Amino acid sequence: MAESTLWWLATGAAVGIELVTGTFYLLMLAIGMAAGALAAHAGAGPTTQLVVAAIVGGGAVVLWHQIRKRRAGDPSVRSLRSVNLDVGETVMVTAWQGDGTAQVKYRGANWTAIHRPGVIPATGAHRVSELVGNRLLVDKIP
Repeated sequence: MAESTLWWLATGAAVGIELVTGTFYLLMLAIGMAAGALAAHAGAGPTTQLVVAAIVGGGAVVLWHQIRKRRAGDPSVRSLRSVNLDVGETVMVTAWQGDGTAQVKYRGANWTAIHRPGVIPATGAHRVSELVGNRLLVDKIP
């Protein structure tokens, strides 16, 4: 059996396993195996085929990891108005406590409000942006 055939079989197996498991990184390695098959078709020796497969597959994995790391994540489900009807509502903060919380009156009950990390707390009208447990994460309305 030709070396390129072995590379193509390995590529097909990797793609098949990727379809079952859903790991996109395995697909990147399959690209490297396909590059090894193309190197075999070009007449390269076994060592060159392995090096080409490793460089292309490894490079594809690193590139995909960098792209995923830079891309913003999906918004939290807790911040979606379609999931939580409190998101977007307005509350009035009269005073912030030393621990970064405030007691606000909302829907006829007392709630604990928190602000985003790194934000200087200010009194006044705030918009509910997310529910964190049983606390309202609020942003100051300009």
